[in-house]
Amino acid sequence: MHSNKTKMGNNILLFSLAPSQAWLQVVLLIIGIVVVLKGADWLTGGSVGMAQRMGVPQIVIGLTIVAIGTSMPEFFVSLISAINGTPDLAVGNIVGSNIFNALLIVGIAAIVAPITILKTTVKQDVPVALLASVLLMIMTLDQHISRLDAAILFVLFIVFIGFTLRGAKNGQNDNSEDTLKQPMPMGKAILLIIVGLVALIVGSNLFVDNASSLARSLGVSDAVIGLTIVAGGTSLPELATSTVAAYKGNSGIAIGNVLGSNVFNILMILGITGLITPMAITGITMVDLAVMVASILFIWLFSFTKYRIERWEGIVLVIIFAGYMWWLL
Repeated sequence: MHSNKTKMGNNILLFSLAPSQAWLQVVLLIIGIVVVLKGADWLTGGSVGMAQRMGVPQIVIGLTIVAIGTSMPEFFVSLISAINGTPDLAVGNIVGSNIFNALLIVGIAAIVAPITILKTTVKQDVPVALLASVLLMIMTLDQHISRLDAAILFVLFIVFIGFTLRGAKNGQNDNSEDTLKQPMPMGKAILLIIVGLVALIVGSNLFVDNASSLARSLGVSDAVIGLTIVAGGTSLPELATSTVAAYKGNSGIAIGNVLGSNVFNILMILGITGLITPMAITGITMVDLAVMVASILFIWLFSFTKYRIERWEGIVLVIIFAGYMWWLL
């Protein structure tokens, strides 16, 4: 396991010895992720407003700006983590987020309402997400993400965006809705973009610094913090979107949201982050990466039955996630 069970007693002791410091770090960590999520919302809203003012088609906005915007929390947290010298936190955030998305979010969405999946999702989106996951697993065999590795990921991201947009133009993915009823004034859009970026940078620094401090004070590795607290926090937008979609009977949106996010996380975020600063990985194990790959495989296998993920299959996904968390901690 990542950490010995005997460490649990030490963790409890540390909390009892220095409760004020530990809880302050938890509070600051929560404040950090709230600021990050709000910053992503402002950045996305401003970017959409600007794109609408510039006459960019709605489908392009939905598949690029909005999709990238929802991945901004993971991007800034991973980037700041890598720059600050905690690459395990950066990669753990991505691997953990993808596991969180595929097992917990899809599982909960399927439990709320069985998910009907389009054939194009099974034949295109799921294989792409699986390919990205396997590629990351292979690249980290040497416990290092070099600039060459990152360049390959980023080039694949550009190709992925190109194919997605081409498919959208053929009318395959035109299910987007207007995010804003009326075009936003250009001045307001620019202000939201600036404020959003500042919030993302400030919030990410606050979040990463306190997550790392908390890990050290509890004797837990950066990798475990990245795979759990950080990953769960940065996946909140996907959790909210997918749960609401499932509740409204649009659970098919949930799995598209999850798969798109997983591909963006690996190809775009690790691609850009690795280009800026190569990462040496020591705390992320093959088990973590295997769970990430297996989570997509389970979705693929369940999808092939009747192009649906039933409630019992959602329960299986949630149980697997709970088992992984138990093993991790």
